[in-house]
Amino acid sequence: MIRRLCTAPLRVAPQSKQISHHRVNRLIAQRPQPTALFFTLTKSTPLQLSALPIQTRELRASFATMASATTFFDFKPKDKKGSEFDLAGLKGKVVLVVNTASKCGFTPQFEGLEKLYKDTKATHPDFEILGFPCNQFGGQDPGSNDEIQNFCQVNYGVTFPVLGKIDVNGDSADPVFEWLKKEKPGVMGLKRVKWNFEKFLVGRDGKVKQRWASTTKPESLKAEIEKELAKK
Repeated sequence: MIRRLCTAPLRVAPQSKQISHHRVNRLIAQRPQPTALFFTLTKSTPLQLSALPIQTRELRASFATMASATTFFDFKPKDKKGSEFDLAGLKGKVVLVVNTASKCGFTPQFEGLEKLYKDTKATHPDFEILGFPCNQFGGQDPGSNDEIQNFCQVNYGVTFPVLGKIDVNGDSADPVFEWLKKEKPGVMGLKRVKWNFEKFLVGRDGKVKQRWASTTKPESLKAEIEKELAKK
């Protein structure tokens, strides 16, 4: 069973195999404006994007990606310029994914991440780090994408890719983080990212291998990363 959060409660009778677009629109129009609409999808009620009350092409694409994605490399988050960054270009590589912030107590981890990146990349060209700026935790990354890029380069000499700012939790969370959290829940099965600088390790097959808390320092990850890199 898969659940999708959209707009206000709308229940579909199990015996009803099809509902016309007109009826869906009429039911939605009669509802008070958004609280929460849950679509419960089973094999008997397949996801049909055209029937969802979603108005923008980007949101439709996000639903389609989440529904069909099987690996990390199926996603296309936005880069610092707002263009698609196709993760398919990283297929076959081991990737460390980090949600970052510029004004956090953990921000100095940029230094450790850059050292890890350079040291590992020197002997393993098939290693990559991706930074995803996020302002959801204490408003600690308020700058524009350009300001964030400048901060990372000037203060920590960051050379690994830092992509566009995203949300990692909630209704507007980027699909790639929704998928990462689902594939590798945290302590006690909690999926939610708790703070800046959580870390996900993705293997060559595009599957999530490890997840580490914000308090885990980048330099302590080297052995686990090299173990994953040794797998061919």
